[in-house]
Amino acid sequence: MFESLKKAFAAVTQAVSSRDLSREEIERTLSALQTQLVRADVPLESAVQICSSIRGELELLRVKRLERSDGTVNAAVKMVLMRLLEVTKAPDFVSLVNSKVRERGICVLVFFGVNGSGKTTTIAKVGSLLKDRGFLPIFAAADTFRAGAIEQLKEHAERLQIPLGQTSYGRDPASVGYTAIQEAKNKGRNVVLIDTAGRMQNDVGLVDQMDKIVRVTKPDYRLFIADSLVGNDSLNQLITFNERIGIDGVILTKLDADARGGVILAIATSVKKPIVLVGTGQSYRDLQSFTPDFFLSKLF
Repeated sequence: MFESLKKAFAAVTQAVSSRDLSREEIERTLSALQTQLVRADVPLESAVQICSSIRGELELLRVKRLERSDGTVNAAVKMVLMRLLEVTKAPDFVSLVNSKVRERGICVLVFFGVNGSGKTTTIAKVGSLLKDRGFLPIFAAADTFRAGAIEQLKEHAERLQIPLGQTSYGRDPASVGYTAIQEAKNKGRNVVLIDTAGRMQNDVGLVDQMDKIVRVTKPDYRLFIADSLVGNDSLNQLITFNERIGIDGVILTKLDADARGGVILAIATSVKKPIVLVGTGQSYRDLQSFTPDFFLSKLF
């Protein structure tokens, strides 16, 4: 996991701790780091920002040559990254849902994302998580135009024994979400998870449709599901969705297979949204909270 970033930051540690660095040597080291960050799917602007922050810490270490070691260099770089990652920290997801349920008896979650990101499977994982914690979820299949979309969520619903709201192909997606909320209230369910059509961020008509879903269902949380393997494409999608719809948090999928890890730093520096959950495997239980400490523990 995150092998590219591990190697990039390890190279910085080795260079700084093994030589009496001049300013020129620091610049060469940071130039190499910037290149490696971009190769790991960190946008150039973000890579420049990260290297600029690290530069200040390396300058301090340069004048403290006798105190410099692998440990002190690692600590300095980790401190920079921790500050950048602070914005990705999210409150405990279950506590967030519980607060809305206590406040008004129901919590409505709408999920967005692009086809192939693992959106529907992730929604099923979230439903499983909430059911295990004592909530009474209901799914809403508002992807009513893609062949097989309803059946896909229905299969997960049957496996998890979670109700699926009334839906049919060709029906207005906003109406499907609204109906599921009414069903939840009538049947004593307290969390509604609304699946929307996977779409590209440049499809204006479909993004307008998502805007309508939000206006009609008035969700408590709007969650974007991003494929960590897609890298900068995920970031571009997230930026557009956030500008048009407004995103409250991000769920990253396929993190266990992500050898680069740059999308996390990209979210921290470009989108500045909390990472609520991460997918780390194929089973329903392979979903966990994200913290900067979790990420940094994988890098150092």
